[in-house]
Amino acid sequence: MQDWKHSERPFAYSASGGCKQKGNVSIILHTETARRFTTWHTVFRPRLRQRISGKNNVFLKFSAENMHISEKSPIFRENFKSTHTILMFNSYGNILRLTSFGESHGKGIGGVIDGFPAGITIDMDFVQRELARRRPGQSRITTSRQETDKVEFLSGIFDGKSTGCPIGFIVWNENQRYSDYSEMQSVYRPSHADYTYKLKYGIRDYRGGGRSSARETIARVVGGALAKLALRQLGISITAYTSQVGGIKLEKDYKEYDFDLIETNPVRCPDPEKAKEMEELIFQVKEEGDTIGGVVTCVVQGCPIGLGQPVFGKLQAALASGMLSINAAKAFEYGEGFKGLKMKGSEQNDVFYNSGGRITTRTNHSGGIQGGISNGQDIYFRVAFKPVATVLMEQHTVNADGIDTTLKARGRHDPCVLPRAVPIVEAMAAMTILDFYLIDKTTQL
Repeated sequence: MQDWKHSERPFAYSASGGCKQKGNVSIILHTETARRFTTWHTVFRPRLRQRISGKNNVFLKFSAENMHISEKSPIFRENFKSTHTILMFNSYGNILRLTSFGESHGKGIGGVIDGFPAGITIDMDFVQRELARRRPGQSRITTSRQETDKVEFLSGIFDGKSTGCPIGFIVWNENQRYSDYSEMQSVYRPSHADYTYKLKYGIRDYRGGGRSSARETIARVVGGALAKLALRQLGISITAYTSQVGGIKLEKDYKEYDFDLIETNPVRCPDPEKAKEMEELIFQVKEEGDTIGGVVTCVVQGCPIGLGQPVFGKLQAALASGMLSINAAKAFEYGEGFKGLKMKGSEQNDVFYNSGGRITTRTNHSGGIQGGISNGQDIYFRVAFKPVATVLMEQHTVNADGIDTTLKARGRHDPCVLPRAVPIVEAMAAMTILDFYLIDKTTQL
């Protein structure tokens, strides 16, 4: 793209593929220029796909399907240069911030953790055990892909303790099989990210889903393991477990289960009998080439009063954001959640009382959060996960040219994400709680 210098007002333009575009046209205008741009904008209003208004400029993205872009068009009367509009949000957190990188079949998955407190003892064996809980190939009801998932720390740790500097790490991929995905290069898997990634970025890594693969969650588990080590010093624990697979679910309150039983079965369910039923259901679905979803329940214990920043930084909103960023997550509820809709206010209210000089509540229908702020009670929530989109059976779809076709996926895929999602849910909860703990330390001097 050449540079033009006809105007005093900056104007950035980008498009791909020559004059007759098949993708998008993206422009960045100064606000004042955008006002003069109204006529052109009105003409192409039906093509408008995205508009973001900033302090001094406006970003516009148009569909360029069958649109002829000419150097004589009004948009070229402004000074412009080539610009990239491809953005991804690959960081999570505020003070404690994880930035991750890597793809399913790339060289590896890694990340950088900023804002981690100095002086925390780093138990390397604990971190590796957390990764082993997420690792593929751990049982007959998970993907058969074999990876050791051994983490290599690059910075931020000295003499077994965190230094307060950025903690860099990487986990190298060892068992990629590119050939399993060759036929998916130009075909969109139903309900997968293939289509949306291609339309948004104009390119996609079809090998195992690339960045949209759940293998990306390795970085989250590493970050979560470190956060757990810091929270341990504060007396805060985080425990998640599989509470439902398909129609099989736990009916009791979480307090009635022995959390020590969670890791005694491949489903990670604290009820041994229900765990057997869940495992058999997952295995049966796997044999059929199909998939199934379920629910992960998570409990945060020992959380102090005061975490949460109303109005747009409520603790439950941050937890929901973290959970719904996990692959295949479809819903989040905390406390009584949707079940509480059947109760009256007088039934659901958590009544206060004085317990030996300490104010507490007789019930915890609120799920440990009131007004967006933790109240010192257990925080408990549930995350619903859909059935994995990639099924090993023939389904109707279209290819990149929009032509109807069928696809029978190959490769190694989880028939149910629940067993391996448990440590990921814990990791996101741990990073969120530690981040909000650090934020809370800035509330008062």
